[in-house]
Amino acid sequence: MILDRYLARQFAPVFAVALSMFMLLLSLIDLFANLWRYLNNEVPVFQILQVSLYYLPKSLSYALPISLLFATAYTLGDLYARNELTAVFSSGIPYRRFCLPFVVIGLAASVFSFFFEDQVVIPTFKMKNTLSKTLLRQPQSANNSDIVIKTRNGKTIYSVDYYDDSAKTLNGISIVEQSETGEFEALIRAPRAVWDGDRWQFENGLIYRWDSDILRAVSFDDSFLYTETPDAFRRSAVNVEELPAGDAALLVEDLKLAGLPYVAAQADYLHRYSFPSASFVVIILSIAMGGRFKKNILLMSLLSSLAAAVVFYIMEMITMMMAKLGYIPPFVGAWFPIVSFIVIGMVLMRSAKT
Repeated sequence: MILDRYLARQFAPVFAVALSMFMLLLSLIDLFANLWRYLNNEVPVFQILQVSLYYLPKSLSYALPISLLFATAYTLGDLYARNELTAVFSSGIPYRRFCLPFVVIGLAASVFSFFFEDQVVIPTFKMKNTLSKTLLRQPQSANNSDIVIKTRNGKTIYSVDYYDDSAKTLNGISIVEQSETGEFEALIRAPRAVWDGDRWQFENGLIYRWDSDILRAVSFDDSFLYTETPDAFRRSAVNVEELPAGDAALLVEDLKLAGLPYVAAQADYLHRYSFPSASFVVIILSIAMGGRFKKNILLMSLLSSLAAAVVFYIMEMITMMMAKLGYIPPFVGAWFPIVSFIVIGMVLMRSAKT
């Protein structure tokens, strides 16, 4: 349809400028937040620029919804100020049909955002974090303490005082073995265990078993073999934001099976699917706000888009924080802002000029 193509031509340059502006702003915020650290560590300018380059895809991911919101609101406002919307309405074309190209753009942007995040943003963001930590001399230790994990569907429970990753040793070990019905079978205790590449070798280990209602101890033998890899005991250095969606799902499942805290990782995983929907949500809001400003269109469109974006991201930040702390379910934390803003957009749409 000619009108659809005309609307797309009006929208495209505004969106391109807005996307470039917001990407630049987000990149500068990240740069200046760490600039003093780079200067203190005498990091060369070329490497600082390299870190900023790796952050550009992440900036695009964050800037896309805001840019869509601004570009749509400005385009509709500009058309209204030039009385073009009045001509459209007079011709009998409904406002919702006229804005259909924006809805299609929002849906396409949501799909693009998910795959772009999974295939481009994740690898580059991981490279950015790794390079930044290297330049700032922030090594991460995989040593861990006060560890409790479950294996074999909860039939084996490890309690370890300290894991030394460099030596691949466990210190202060207590292991509870249970039967298929959940009954106590044995308690294994040892001051130390060393990983030999295939299994854990216990030093001065003892096995406690019931013997005529008395818990008796015997020296550790090979009646129990423990082959859990050291990865199970390392301090988790894996960030869900640095994993593709498939790997993130596996990480959440592994944390559940190991009996480790998984709520925060699950919230981040669900957020991977909810965040791309923000592009569609802001399009709905923009359509609802379109044509509401007759004067100072650029300023009012910018202010309204920024205000809506700030409210959305604050709500999202609060709900995600509550989900990670366990106050609300992870699904609610990830999707509540999206659903709320869709409802708000629909309500505003009912009062939009037509």
